Amino acid sequence: MAVLEILVWPDDRLRQRSACVENFDDELRAFVADLEDTRQAGPAAVGIAAPQVGRHQRIVIVDCSQTRKPVPNHGYMVLVNPEILSWDGHALGREGCLSVPDYTGNVLRAESIRLRANDPQGDAHEYDMEGFEARAVQHEIDHLDGMVFLDRVVSRHTDVFRRKQYK
Repeated sequence: MAVLEILVWPDDRLRQRSACVENFDDELRAFVADLEDTRQAGPAAVGIAAPQVGRHQRIVIVDCSQTRKPVPNHGYMVLVNPEILSWDGHALGREGCLSVPDYTGNVLRAESIRLRANDPQGDAHEYDMEGFEARAVQHEIDHLDGMVFLDRVVSRHTDVFRRKQYK
């Protein structure tokens, strides 16, 4: 297992769209293990996407089980080729990112989503998510599409804040 280098905005590689995973093999599972080591090494990281470490495949890890408001959530999830099938409602919330370490921002996201994704063995699953977990998954899927949360703030003058410290 290894902790991988995290790309930091404005690195152009964070703007690249990711390709779908086609091979669900031992190499993929080894990469997922390294990606999880990298997430755990980050300060208070609930999620990470493969493009954040320079691998442009549709792979994200999300674990909201240790957050201040952990219920309801699905716990630790590896989502391969995730696709949002539907969404409902909107809520403004503060987001941070391992690839934008010095800032947080207010971002408008869907309050609830229905998601389809594969696991690292290639089995398909569907999830209904809401609240913080839905926000975290949407944030990570944005990375797969070449976006960071700064692309979603209404105003960089009023909705972006310098991070004081990691908690």
